[in-house]
Formats: sequence, structure tokens, C-alpha cells
Amino acid sequence: MSERFCFSVKARDGAARLGEIATPRGIVRTPAFMTVGTGATVKAMFPEDVKASGADIILANTYHLMLRPGAERIARLGGLHQFMHWSGPILTDSGGYQVMSLAKLRKIDEEGVTFQSHVDGATVALSPERAVEVQCLLGSDIQMVLDECTAYPATREEAKASLDLSLRWARRCKVAFAAMSKPGQALFGIVQGSVYPDLRVRCAYDLIDIGFDGYAVGGLAVGEGQGAMLEMVETTTAVLPEDKPRYLMGVGTPEDLLASIARGIDMFDCVLPTRSGRHCQAFTWQGKLNLRNARYAEDQTPLDPESKCPAAQYERAYLHHLVRSGEALGAMLLTYNNVQFYQELMARAREAIAQGRFATFADDVKRRYAATGDDD
Repeated sequence: MSERFCFSVKARDGAARLGEIATPRGIVRTPAFMTVGTGATVKAMFPEDVKASGADIILANTYHLMLRPGAERIARLGGLHQFMHWSGPILTDSGGYQVMSLAKLRKIDEEGVTFQSHVDGATVALSPERAVEVQCLLGSDIQMVLDECTAYPATREEAKASLDLSLRWARRCKVAFAAMSKPGQALFGIVQGSVYPDLRVRCAYDLIDIGFDGYAVGGLAVGEGQGAMLEMVETTTAVLPEDKPRYLMGVGTPEDLLASIARGIDMFDCVLPTRSGRHCQAFTWQGKLNLRNARYAEDQTPLDPESKCPAAQYERAYLHHLVRSGEALGAMLLTYNNVQFYQELMARAREAIAQGRFATFADDVKRRYAATGDDD
């Protein structure tokens, strides 16, 4: 294992990149999908099964963990890795998005964000320095700067004011990280700018001037539509450094992942595979299936014959029975299937890039999802 954080590109196919992120806790193969373990758990899954699915890295959430059970308590208990029984790399987001979306009352100013906890109503302050402190207490391997998630839609003036504040916070996060972090930990900047290409480019260049270990594209998949999202991704990756990982936050569907990889993105996270599993939906190599549908009541076909996931070998009729009966096992099996499908998707994408056939692979997956599967 590497004693420091570093990134290397092993192969390219167009703008798609095959690479590795080396951390003291292990290698992350890219393109990588980070399964979301918001509150120190991937919902409905054992940590051992998450690892067995092919995941190199998972994501945990600063906002939720600082409120419950508390970053200081997790630090006293040995850090987040020991606490959640995960020995590989962990990325923590800064909590900014959850403050905007979950907090009952909030006030944003130059100092940071003050908000009312959705857990117990307590008033909590989250400054750039506190966001870094919490992530360092958790002991995460990749940390995110605190940013303001620009609302959508936003005028150009609103988007500019928001990203200017985020840039000032990013500089403060960099200083705090230098003082509090341990060797081998990394800090990523986040490019904002809504759907305005010139703002995205300016924000990216300013973050590069500050200097980070990697760069995320934030503030997308919030209602702007796939076309606008991909335009902003392409605009942003065109100016980001070649020797740093690029992370598209909160995306998304298999089609969105592959379209973004084709535009130079290396890392993703999204709650879609786990949330869909709890809502009776399965991602498969035949398309997305809704196991509540009556058509599966006597279907003895394995959920996904093309998958290597143990959960995918259960008959669709049995899974239909479980979800219609409200049995917890149904959500567990579908979640396991979905998490592994996303890892298999990334593995096949990496193989396709290495072999110079990524566009063909992506077109095949897109065709499968357009021609098969169920409506939600």
C-alpha cells in the first residue's frame, strides 16, 4: 500500500481514463463507483458483502455522523474505519449538501452555516474549519471542502455569488487541512457554477490555483437535465488537471455514469442503487426491473443470470413474493444485487477502456436499458 495519496492514469480511450488512486488503506481502481454508507453503514448490507461486491472505496456523510453519534465519539472509539468495520478507503463529503436539503432552519454567512439539527433541533455551526475537523476526527482518507450547494435554477449573479463564497471557504479548508490532517489523507476541491460554462471554468481554475489532491464537479443532477449536466461535465473536465482524479458528485444512473466516464470523470457516488433496492427495483444487465410487478409472480428466472452476485441468482418469483410481503430479506437481496451491479459496471468499463472499446461498450449498455426493463 502507498504511504501517500497519489493518482495515475494507466490507459485512455478517447477522454475515458483507466487509472488508480493509491492511498495508505489500499488502491481504488478508476473509474470507480463509491457505494454510499451515509450513517456509517451501507443500508441493508453487511460490510463484508460490500467488499465482496468489488467495492474499493465507500462514502460516508459528515453531516449525519457529526449529529449522530458525533465525530468526537467516533474518534474515541477508534475512528470511522474501525467503527463501521471497513478497512478500505473512505471518502467523506463535507455536509454542505445535507445542510441545504435537510436542516430545518439555516443561515449562511461568511463564517459558515448555522442550522437546526433535524435529529434533535439543536443549533449547530458548521464552518469550513469545523467541516475539516470533523472529517479528520472521523479519519477519512479523502475529504471534501465545505461548499454552498447552489440552488437550481439560479441566475448567473446568484451562481457567481455562491461559487465566490465556496471558493473563499475552500481556501480556509485548505489551511485547516494542512494543520489537522495526517499523512496520506487527501482534500478535494469542488467546482460549482450551476449551468454557466464560464463560471464553471473560472471556478475550476481558481481551485487549481489553490491546489487540491483531486477535484469534484458539484451542483449537478439537481434538475437541470442530462444534456445540461453533461455539457457542464465536459466543460469542466477540459480544464481540470490530467494528473488528478475527477469526481462527479451524486450521479447517477448507469447511462449517466457511462456518459460521464466518456467525458473524463473518474469517480462517482449516488444513493440510487441502495435506495432502489429498498424500493423493489433491481439494476440488471437486462435493464431495470421492478419486482413488485405481477409479471414476476411465477417467473423462475434468476434475477440476473449475467451477474456474478449471489443475490442475483435468486428466482424473480421469490423476490416478488418477498417485496410484496414486506419481508426485509427482499430489500437486502435487491440492495446487494444493485451494489454489485454497479461494481460490475465499473469493472467492465475499466476493461473496455483498457481494450480501446469503451464507446462500443457504453452504447451496448445504453441500448439494453432503452430496450428492456420495467417502468418505475
